[in-house]
Amino acid sequence: MSKDPKKSVQAAQDQSNLDPFEIDFLPQFEQGRGPREAFVNEHGVVIGDHEYESDNSPLEQWTAETDPEVMAGDEWVHPYKDIGFQSAENRDYFEKGIVPQSGIFTHPDKDVSFEPGESSSTKKKDEAEA
Repeated sequence: MSKDPKKSVQAAQDQSNLDPFEIDFLPQFEQGRGPREAFVNEHGVVIGDHEYESDNSPLEQWTAETDPEVMAGDEWVHPYKDIGFQSAENRDYFEKGIVPQSGIFTHPDKDVSFEPGESSSTKKKDEAEA
């Protein structure tokens, strides 16, 4: 099956207009996404400019007492220019609409719901019921 040359040229032109970290989102994923341009978050750090060192960033002032939660949340992720969009699974989803498979990170034969060094929770439950 041959590709439509007009579509291939258009796709290449569209891709060339994108930021290096940006992908070509389907229209349904662009609505309400947020700004395309860089922005300053509540900590005074510019997000989306590809400069990863900022005097205001908690990373530049990190100590043993710094709570990592300070860098959690949407304010640290650019809605269009995040490096995570480049993964094959994210590109399939956001550019082609292919929903990711569920359960690919599960271990149905492993019980990971207990602390290391303890017996499995299933064994404890079985013993309690006996």
